[in-house]
Amino acid sequence: MARVQVGILGPLQVGPTQGRPLAIGGARLRALLIRLALDAGCPVRVEALADAVWGEAVPADQANALQSLVSRLRRALPRPDVIVSEPGGYRLAVPPEAVDAFRFEQLAAQGHRALAAGEAAQAAGLLREALALWRGPALADAGETAYALAPAARLEELRLTAREDLYEAELALGRAAEVVAEVEELVAAQPLRERPRGLLMRTRYAAGRHAEALAAYEEYRGLLAEELGTDPSPALRELHLALLRATPPGPAPAGAWPRPARPRAALTSFIGREEELRLIAKQTAENRLVTLVGPGGAGKTRLATTTAAALAEDFPGGVWVAELAPVTGEEDVPQAVLDALGGALSLRVDPRRTPVRQDTLGLLVQALSGPRSLLVLDNCEHLVAAAALLADHLLGGCEELHILATSREPLGILGETLSPVGPLRLPRPEAPAEEAVATPAVRLFTDRAVAVRPGFVVDDSNVAAVVEICRRLDGLPLAIELAAARLRSLDPGHLAARLDDRFRLLTGGSRTAMPRHQTLRAVVAWSWELLTGPERDLAEQLAVFSGGVTPQTAEGVCGVPGPEALDLLTSLADKSLLQRAPSADAATPRFRMLETLREYGLERLAEQGRARRVRDAHAAYFLELAETAEPRLRGPEQIEWIDLLMAERDNLLAALHHAVGTEDAATAVRLAAALAMFWTMRGTHPDAAHWLDLALGVPGESPWESRAVALGFQVLSKAASGHPQEAEAAAEELREQLRKAGDGPRPKILAVLEPGLAMFGDREAEGLRLTQRGLREEDPWVRGMLRLMRAAIRENEGNFTAGHEELDLAAEEFRRAGDRWGLGMTLSVLGEAHRLAGELPEAAAAFEEAMRLMRTLHTEDEPEQLSLRLAGLRIYAGQTEGVAEELAGIAERSRRRGDGPHAYAHAMIVLGDLARYSGELAEARAHYEKVAEVFARHTFAQPQLSALLGASHALIDLAEGDLDRASERLVAAFDEALDVRDMPVAGAVGVAVACLCAARGEAERAARALGASTGVRGAADPLNPDVAALVERLRAELGADAYRAAYDRGLALPREESCALLRLAAVAADREGEEHREQAH
Repeated sequence: MARVQVGILGPLQVGPTQGRPLAIGGARLRALLIRLALDAGCPVRVEALADAVWGEAVPADQANALQSLVSRLRRALPRPDVIVSEPGGYRLAVPPEAVDAFRFEQLAAQGHRALAAGEAAQAAGLLREALALWRGPALADAGETAYALAPAARLEELRLTAREDLYEAELALGRAAEVVAEVEELVAAQPLRERPRGLLMRTRYAAGRHAEALAAYEEYRGLLAEELGTDPSPALRELHLALLRATPPGPAPAGAWPRPARPRAALTSFIGREEELRLIAKQTAENRLVTLVGPGGAGKTRLATTTAAALAEDFPGGVWVAELAPVTGEEDVPQAVLDALGGALSLRVDPRRTPVRQDTLGLLVQALSGPRSLLVLDNCEHLVAAAALLADHLLGGCEELHILATSREPLGILGETLSPVGPLRLPRPEAPAEEAVATPAVRLFTDRAVAVRPGFVVDDSNVAAVVEICRRLDGLPLAIELAAARLRSLDPGHLAARLDDRFRLLTGGSRTAMPRHQTLRAVVAWSWELLTGPERDLAEQLAVFSGGVTPQTAEGVCGVPGPEALDLLTSLADKSLLQRAPSADAATPRFRMLETLREYGLERLAEQGRARRVRDAHAAYFLELAETAEPRLRGPEQIEWIDLLMAERDNLLAALHHAVGTEDAATAVRLAAALAMFWTMRGTHPDAAHWLDLALGVPGESPWESRAVALGFQVLSKAASGHPQEAEAAAEELREQLRKAGDGPRPKILAVLEPGLAMFGDREAEGLRLTQRGLREEDPWVRGMLRLMRAAIRENEGNFTAGHEELDLAAEEFRRAGDRWGLGMTLSVLGEAHRLAGELPEAAAAFEEAMRLMRTLHTEDEPEQLSLRLAGLRIYAGQTEGVAEELAGIAERSRRRGDGPHAYAHAMIVLGDLARYSGELAEARAHYEKVAEVFARHTFAQPQLSALLGASHALIDLAEGDLDRASERLVAAFDEALDVRDMPVAGAVGVAVACLCAARGEAERAARALGASTGVRGAADPLNPDVAALVERLRAELGADAYRAAYDRGLALPREESCALLRLAAVAADREGEEHREQAH
């Protein structure tokens, strides 16, 4: 399939690699595609897209408005799948080089490097190819919109530089006469830009136009004096003098045209910080003091020097870099800065002169008081007080001076603008290669890896290891570069496996760097050395917090009083040992420590013999937190406690892991039991099954109540994850626990788990008895859960009326208890009952209220399931516009989250049904086949979904005339439904069986089968398109009265006979005498 390409270097255009380009109509569609193309391959947040599309006039419901626009854009593109839904945004799923702007940058950079290497012919070819991609102004269709100004300006600047490089290459190849007119055109467009002026002088001279070359200089000198009040640079004056003496210089290297002063060129490419670079450049231009603050190894120095180089044209007085890392004494800071200026300004001070400090400061003010200039103060953290004093003095004495500082903590003076520098953006843990290589962290790793292992690429064979490396190294550029260097001797898999010993592994940095920047251990140790004693002690204890820390948790685990804890945490954050993190409570600040810093802190704890004590304290604190939260999850404080447990999730799991690892059975089982309700509410059944397995497997004594609760939830999580045999084993152990406990006091939750155990064992009668007994409980939450269970039993019996009554009562109980989760679950089931009864408005109202409730609880699976059901209602109502895109989005999000096959399969089956209803049989079959492939890879596919898939597949077979294949599928599907005693699913399969009878020409039998399916399911589902189409067909063939009579005969059968009729109808065509046997029976 041809790859989609997007052109933004001129008017927007779209096209495959072959074929005629496609124009996108509509300003908003163009704006949306342009904004996505600017970050091709990377997710773009909804807010950023809405800002690009609507500017200040963003609609109230921007997410839905944007979704509608995305659907329209997908239809307009050659391949709709290139726009992918992401959590919180969308992604243009094409490699960056499929966008002409990215391809241009790539070619221009290659040309620049070739020119610098003396390969003028190669450079000229590359640069011509790059410039040929331009069809007009950058982002022409974006106009003057705010989002496009910066990238357009950047691209235009790169275009100018590429033209300058091209003319340098052509000049080196002796083609001055051929390009002189192009250079004259460039100078006319950029009369104050110095490099084109120098090129014009040299090309005219080389073309034999000596007098015009000299005139170009005189014109420029006059223009500078009139417009800026300055003179040409010394280098341009030297070129003028050389031309006067008839000794023109040779070709200048790429990018070497002189500036007043600029940072030295970097030896490696700059990757992954494009957004930060734009922001810092803007901050530096607008503010006089900007400090880049971040942990060691985050790339602050590279960001600062790259920013400074990019801003050189904006600071005619010069751009200077003072490296403070080698400076050891505070009194030496001014001299170090003067040394950085002295080579170019001839202002170096003899340190033997006195008073040094006063003279040095005076000379610095004198040197920096000219035109607008920029001073970079790099690595201030170990001399922060002296750096702050110097910055304050210089800014006060030099009106045109701007300072860009780098430090692990702020300078802390008036007027300082802080620009935090965090890790590089990381890929998702399960990201495929195409997605991973678009993230900055993996791009940096790949670029540095190629330097030591030419030809290295990230592909399906190594992407998991590369992603693990980048994630475990926190996206820190220095750590990633050190890791990539190890590919000289290790492959990515071995490298990832050895990261537990990262401080021994990641050594061997640049020999020209300071020793504390050459290894990962040295970088982190240097940060530790800058701490006070109390800061260092707390930082080491905080290493056990894998999920962040608040003042309260620091006090509870580390024993530091609350006010002191907040002060110390803030100080550690200021020194970049901690990062501020999102908090469940806006009034409670939260901090987190990068994994690499945590590993170092844990090493220190182990060396001091404190690790076990601190981890035990951590586990005890979070056990108490979980047990305090558990009963509150079922009442009006539910949201607050769920938010808190979500915020502390990683700490809770770390505590559980520690208890398991130290074989502390009591703590492990108590903690797992306390968290089980939280896991269930969030719908993370596979996670629950995993952690409950670990806890229950720890040898040793544990409270029987906690063990029984843990086992009850283990039955639920195993069954929901598709492991019925393991669920049965847990159920049997729970039954034994309950038998041993007798009739004594029990935890309230067991009043719900015990009837559920009976239902799991197909003992519905016992389940009803236990639920009836439990209804005597005073707790409305318990009564609500029991009512919900009774509704499920009644529904499976086909008694929808009784089930509906139980659901209404359950909803009342949950409202009384203040439990949003229980109410949401009840409304979800109630909405399904309304749907099957053909009551679409009532169904929609129930689903929508359930959706609002579940979203407040951050459940992972229920909102998607409710979205799926609402999409089904729209299909029933014939309102199908946009439904296919919505279903595809649900399936894709489920696939990316790794929820298991069920949510994905359900969405794809409904998507296939939608295509089938529209007559798109090939498309429908393709969707069903994808589900079948997923089920083939998973041994725990739900039989209910497998049965529904078989029924839908069979209906395709019927439409294509393959009745035998349809029969085979329906027999298997019906048996699957009956094996798990799911009568609603069996009834749904029965509808397909009735369709099979009709396709055989057995209209009367089809009507009876349809009636039987209604009896099995307990509801007619009259708005189901398959049911509606079949009823219309049978009425036409039989007549309304005969159809109704046959239908009623099937409906009147007892359930077992209905099932027998449907299975027999699925197996074979009507045989002689069968009808008589059924009537006699």
